[in-house]
Amino acid sequence: MTKNSGKPHREAVEGVVDARRDFLKTLATGSLAAATAGAVAAPSLVSGQDVGRMLRIQTSWQPGTTGYRLFEAWCARIPEYTGGELGFRPFPAGAVSGDFQLFDAVRNGVLDGMNVFTVYWAGRMPAGVFLSSYPMGPNHPHHWDMLFNSFGGTELARELYQKNGLYFVGHVHHDMNLIHSKKPIASLDDFSGLLLRVPGGIVADCFAAIGARTTLLPGSDVYPALERGTIEAADFVGPAVNYDLGFHQVTNYVVMGPPSTPCLHQPVDLMDISFSLRVWNSLSPRMRELLPELVKAYSTTHYTGIQEANKEAWKKLAEAGSSISRLSEDDVVRFRQVAISKWFEWANKDRDAARLFNLHLQVMQEPTVAYITPDDVAGYTLNL
Repeated sequence: MTKNSGKPHREAVEGVVDARRDFLKTLATGSLAAATAGAVAAPSLVSGQDVGRMLRIQTSWQPGTTGYRLFEAWCARIPEYTGGELGFRPFPAGAVSGDFQLFDAVRNGVLDGMNVFTVYWAGRMPAGVFLSSYPMGPNHPHHWDMLFNSFGGTELARELYQKNGLYFVGHVHHDMNLIHSKKPIASLDDFSGLLLRVPGGIVADCFAAIGARTTLLPGSDVYPALERGTIEAADFVGPAVNYDLGFHQVTNYVVMGPPSTPCLHQPVDLMDISFSLRVWNSLSPRMRELLPELVKAYSTTHYTGIQEANKEAWKKLAEAGSSISRLSEDDVVRFRQVAISKWFEWANKDRDAARLFNLHLQVMQEPTVAYITPDDVAGYTLNL
């Protein structure tokens, strides 16, 4: 598709190899602006014309945010990438289903697919806490790429999703998570008694262990809860999206770790693209081979697009009066001790969680990562 014509070049995508090459060429030369232009150039494709099959997919991103604009732009180009065989009709958070009900909505056919914050799986299966970032876990995006792409994480995730009537296509990077607070937090002791929104699971358990009063809310409920004062602080995503959502209007501080460890609780928060198993099995072999490659490339586009927006968002937050409140290196050590015990507590909730966390232990002790040593986890066992 050219930027001006709005017509798919089907002759350029005759088969998986050509479609993949076309997508990666676009990724290499396009940038965020080109992706957005592609979305504007394809109204007929988005409306369902010239598309063999349109799939309904809801994201956890709220309308008007950087994350949703990137997701919408990617969906608009799916007909081009698939040679017109498929299209994705995007829906923002809450449009069809609540975030925490998305799994049932997809499994039961209300939606065909979802782009969800993977951490929300924790309430459905213990292994879900290890499908996305967790306190003091792998702290760089490439560590997670290693986990999924080199250590068998994708295959295990697909096995676990299929048990729940879903198909895990692939993980999607976006950012680390920040905590926005109405009052300064200079040490872990300041979390004692704090009314704090968290995404649940192991994150909630770690903050509860240091005295916070945690509550679970979907992203769409965070701003009104902060505005009303029913919570005093909230974990959510990165600076660009949080600025889009107006968190700076109802809080004064951004809480981070020290420069060595900018985020203690979710340093590499992930999303994923998944479909109902019924829908996935009904796709052509060509699409089942192509879509995981498109998701891998989208993860890069999505992550870099958000990081580009973050550069300006930090300036905007400062201009709005938000100041960074940093924890200390001693707090990192203390939180790490709390977190490691919770790692194994969650991993031993069932065999699937133990199997998945065992992959994490392998990655974190890999010599090229060296994030933990055997001494760090001495005395702990996994019920494999």
